[in-house]
Amino acid sequence: MGVGQVVRFHGGFYYVMLQESGEIQECFCRGRLIKKRLLVGDYVVTREAAAGKCTIEEVLPRRTELIRPPVANVDQSIIVFALQDPKPNFQLLDRFLLISAAASIEPVICFNKTDLVSAAAYSKQIDAYNGAGYRILVTSAKTGEGLEGFRVALIRRVTVVAGPSGVGKSTLLNAILPGLKLKTGEISKKTGKGRHITRLVELLPLQDGGAVVDTPGFTQLNLPVLTAAMLANCFPEISQLSGECRFNDCLHKSEPDCAVRKAVDEGRIAAFRYRHYQNFLAEILEKERR
Repeated sequence: MGVGQVVRFHGGFYYVMLQESGEIQECFCRGRLIKKRLLVGDYVVTREAAAGKCTIEEVLPRRTELIRPPVANVDQSIIVFALQDPKPNFQLLDRFLLISAAASIEPVICFNKTDLVSAAAYSKQIDAYNGAGYRILVTSAKTGEGLEGFRVALIRRVTVVAGPSGVGKSTLLNAILPGLKLKTGEISKKTGKGRHITRLVELLPLQDGGAVVDTPGFTQLNLPVLTAAMLANCFPEISQLSGECRFNDCLHKSEPDCAVRKAVDEGRIAAFRYRHYQNFLAEILEKERR
């Protein structure tokens, strides 16, 4: 019997890194566990079987879980968006942040490709995220800007690196960890979007401790399962003011004496973030009505 962590799936087999030796075992899953839907990052108990193969006998409880990208037991998410090629979609960024918050995973925002456009071009948006309390990284794999900060952020943490296709996730990882040799791609001239180069979710152990998960890029994401009342807690700047509203169950939509809407009017909460909150709230309320 051994305990290890699932680092990847391929060809119907699960590859498990054993905690004691660091050896990677090729395993198949017991039928009773298939319905559980194992994820990369799961800690499992394995047993040796015939022909040098191993079986996964038990899946240990998960600390955290993401559905998309599908990964378990991560400490933080570094959400990468390019400042150019492709231009940043801030509503999509807020969806990524919402997914991290709903899963109790600490998010870090990385604005990449400063060699193509200065971060000053988006200073209003970047200042808004910084003011809301998010940790911000500004990077360029081409010039080396911010790479040391990116590398340090990974040390002794299990990190999922997520974001749309073409924003430079794999390029950033290759720049600070050349031994990974991850595949990279270019932006499609026809669509202006990134091509999907990373096909699989894979957990990559790091020499300085911790591990990183390189994931496929996404251009659309469904909201996590949330009630309307829970949404405000996923926006730090809105959550901080919720207790100042007249009504305890205020959704910050059209209620009188709403502290959040007052803060938006006064410029203390970024208007674009509040618009995204309203859009997500409408999406959730529509689902609740069905």
